[in-house]
Amino acid sequence: MEIKKTVPTNTVTRKLTDIDSPTGNVYESVTIIAKRANQIATELKQELNRKLADFSTSTDALEETFENREQIEISRHYERLPKPTLIATEEFLDGEVYFVEK
Repeated sequence: MEIKKTVPTNTVTRKLTDIDSPTGNVYESVTIIAKRANQIATELKQELNRKLADFSTSTDALEETFENREQIEISRHYERLPKPTLIATEEFLDGEVYFVEK
């Protein structure tokens, strides 16, 4: 998953008028952002699991699993990424989230 460089890694104060302007309702906007954040979190988790699966073997027991440098670096990379909620909010405010009003 490609994450834009402009997404902040910490919390940013937002104007409610910016958030509710695409939908006309702040609660609807927050719901859309939350659903997109769940999608992003799922994508990131699957991507991380795919990368870490390369290091696992079928003979490893839970107690015997050791961490190597590559696994640690991959995990640290994903820990440094902006949180899914921040990514989803940026996408929503930039008009990159597709939603249908029912």
